This record gives sequence, C-alpha cells and structure tokens, in this order.
Amino acid sequence: MFFFVLGVLVSVLIYYKLIRPCSYWKDRGVKHARSWPLVGSMGAVVLKRRPFATVSLDLYNKYPEERYVGYMQFTQNFLLIRDLDLIKKITTQDFNHFQSHVRFGQSDSDPLLSKNLLFMSGEEWKSLRSSLSPAFTSSKMRNMYLMVEECAENFVNHYQADVEVEMRDVFSRFTTDVIASTAFGITVDSFKEPNNEFFAMGVILTKLTAWQTVKIIMTQMSKSVGNLFGIQVFPKRATEFFRRIVKDNIEKREAEGIVRPDLIHLLMEARKGKLKPESGGDNREGFAAVEESQIEPSRKEVELSDEHILAQAMLFFFAAFDTVSTAASFMAYELALNPDIQKKLQEEIDSVKSKHDGTIPYDALLSMKYLDQVVSETLRKWPPNFETDRLCVKDYLIPSTNPDEKGFLVKKGIVALVPMMALQRDPQYYPEPDRFDPERFNDENKSKVVPGTYLPFGMGPRNCIGSRFALLEIKSVFCHLLGKFDITPYDKTEIPMKLSSKHFNMQPEKGFWLRLNLRKEGSS
Repeated sequence: MFFFVLGVLVSVLIYYKLIRPCSYWKDRGVKHARSWPLVGSMGAVVLKRRPFATVSLDLYNKYPEERYVGYMQFTQNFLLIRDLDLIKKITTQDFNHFQSHVRFGQSDSDPLLSKNLLFMSGEEWKSLRSSLSPAFTSSKMRNMYLMVEECAENFVNHYQADVEVEMRDVFSRFTTDVIASTAFGITVDSFKEPNNEFFAMGVILTKLTAWQTVKIIMTQMSKSVGNLFGIQVFPKRATEFFRRIVKDNIEKREAEGIVRPDLIHLLMEARKGKLKPESGGDNREGFAAVEESQIEPSRKEVELSDEHILAQAMLFFFAAFDTVSTAASFMAYELALNPDIQKKLQEEIDSVKSKHDGTIPYDALLSMKYLDQVVSETLRKWPPNFETDRLCVKDYLIPSTNPDEKGFLVKKGIVALVPMMALQRDPQYYPEPDRFDPERFNDENKSKVVPGTYLPFGMGPRNCIGSRFALLEIKSVFCHLLGKFDITPYDKTEIPMKLSSKHFNMQPEKGFWLRLNLRKEGSS
C-alpha cells in the first residue's frame, strides 16, 4: 500500500510540475511554440541541433502578426514580446511589475548569485544599483582608461610578425588582463603567461558544463532544492580563488591606505558612502551607450560586505570575459570580410594618432565618429546578449489594441523576454539586416533609428550598468590593433559564418580564425 501511495504521489507531482505547465499557453489561447517536459521549447538546443541564440529569433520571425508569443525555456514559461510599445511599457513605464531578471540558479548558498546585482531584486536591488551607478560614470571611465590602454598595448605588442589567431581566445586574454587590473587590482599578462592562474580560473568559471546546466535546471525548478543541498552553480575552487584575491586586496588597501582608480576602490568608497551620483554624462561615449534611469529611492539600505564586493567584481569579470570578447571577435570578423570599411577606420585611427604624437588620448577616442559607427553596427548585427528577460513580480494586464484582440493577464512568475537580436535584424527597421553597414549610424542616419529597435545593452532601469566600460574596451583595443595590423581572412576562416549549437553564447561553429598582417610602413 505504501509503495502504491508513493507511486500516486510521484505521478501527481510529475504531472503538475512537469507535464501540465507545457500546456500553459495553449490553455490561455496564446500563440506559442510547442513544449515538452523538462526541456520546454528548447529540445533542439538541448540536442545541440540549434544554437540557443536562434530560438528567440525564430519565434520572432515565425509570428509576424503577433504582439507576443508564448514558449518555455526548460521549466519556465516565457512570453516573447514583439511589440515596441509593449517592450517600452514592460522595461520602463511599468517597470514595477517587471523589476527582476530570472535567477541563474536559485540557491541562497551561492553568494555569487544571491548578492550579484544582475540577479538581485526588489528593494535590495534598488539600493545596490543606486550605490554602484556612480562607479560607472564618464569621469570614472576616464580614470580607468590608462589601465585599459596599457592592456591593449601589451596585447598588440605581443605580436611582432604576421600571425594566424583565434580571435575570441586572444580577446578573452585581453579582457582578462583588463579585468584583473581594473576590477581586482592585480597585474596579469595572459599573452606572456598563457596558462596563468587568473586566466585558467576564469575559463573554469565561465565554461558552462553539463553538470552546471543540471544544477541550474534543478534550482530553477525549486529554490528549496538548491537551499536544501547547498547547490552552488560555479566550481568552488574557482570562486575561492577570486574570493581570496578580493579579500587580500581589500585588507592590504585598508591597512596601507592604497588608492587605485579601479572597481575595488570604487566599491570600497561606496561601502563608506563616499561614492556620490554625478549629474550629466558625455554625449560622445557612443550611440550604443545607455543612460542611467531614474529609480525611486529604496526603502532598504544594503550594506556592502566583502561578499557583495566579490559578487560585483565577478559580474564585471563575466561581462568582460564573455560579452566584450565576443563583441570584439564579431567586429574583427566583419572588418576582415569588409576591407573597405577596415581601411576607412584605419584612416581615422591614423589621423587621430598623427595629431597626438602617436597616441590616442581619452577625449580623442570619444571623438572618433567612424569608430563608433563600426562598433554600433557590430552590436546591432551581433549583440552578445541576444535577448534580455524581465520577471513579472506583480500581475500585469496587457490591454487589447483592437476589437479582435483580448487583453491578457501576465501572472506573477511569468518571464517577459525582449528579443534584442531579432529586433535589430528586422528588415522593417533595418533594410538588408544581414549586411554590415556602419553608415546606418552616421550623423545623418542615426536619427532615423526607430526608438526601441536598438537595444544591445537593454532598456530601462535594468539596462547594462557597464555599457560605457564595454565600449571603452572595444574602442581602445581596436585603435591599437588596427594601428599596427590588417585583419584578413584565410583558408581557416569560416565564410559564411555558422553559429555553433554546442555553446549557449554566440560563437561560430569553427571559431573566429583570422590573420593579423603587419601593416606596411606608411599604409593607411
């Protein structure tokens, strides 16, 4: 009898937790993709038949007449938003209904997630975001520029002859050195010492294994399961390595009064309440840069512990290691395939350097219009974060817009998804969207970009806090790289590019293999 009852209970649990949720959108009359238990609408991704990045792109294109489309990411119900007005409402105007991101695993025993700005929510998020925003202003980027430029020079000077490289690997090494310097306060040379511990631990931390995927699915299904078993998504030896660096760094600075214009210093200042908001910004930072949104004051103050500082430093690391290196790799690829665009950009770089004794000061970097056009077009065609989500924290009614449509109530717990890459590749907004054309963002044309269709760093209060820093890294490294080398394809370069189905982030199936050719003296 016991086993019979147990069998019934297990069957009921499986039905209500795994089977019934798959019919959620059908039961509510919403156009949707078919879903299966555990994998949801992601079967082709799990079986490595389709790249993750193409899921939202395919759904967006499949239902051109719909304002929103339902589907499931594994065990979570998502509502893909196609309508621009609705996207603006969800991310900005009605932000209080959609304040959070989906947690990348829900175990409170994993401090890198529970204390991370990206995954915090409610009043705690408001307090932390307000504390951290002043760390990413124009003046702070100016102070960090010399450290970024030093890493870019080191990268380019490492190569003294023509060389064939996998661009994502070399850009990952560059961004590792940048983040070691600007976030962790240490000097690392990932070119001279390719197997250094900092880089190796970063690879371990950012490589999503099958076991990590299982842990993420388990904790997303039930937070209590994550807490019960103390599940941590990231490998402990990697997190302990970075924890030790941050702890030792903070202790040494406090004991010796060391001041360095990097992220740890800024976070330490925020902890003391000395980091104050700044008015205004620099409108030269780039078309893609996002402005900080006004957030209503938090009713709960978050005291920045060492764990909070570690979590933000790790968030900075993830953004640099993956997002920036991916964007830079796609930019190098497009320049290699479009030599006329590359030559025009090199002419701008050469012109600026000739006016400043072979250097590119911070203000000169921000003044480079064509460089900004090329970066902006790269982020349009290849946004590393190809989608962004907003978790519904309070029931939200989507009103009807015509007599044939019914309003739809988005229940708490449903995730609204903004398909950024799909919007930026929609031909009604960007003619010939697959063509790489920086002229879309020249002074004459950029004003024609439809608001809400260009979102490489998101929109609203939960946009990317580090957009200025990401743009600074990309622009700096390409000024140094193109000043010395031509980037060209060769027989190992994949043309046309095919996105890999083996990775969750955007990568070509055969890598970013390109050749760096030393520029001839006097070339431009």
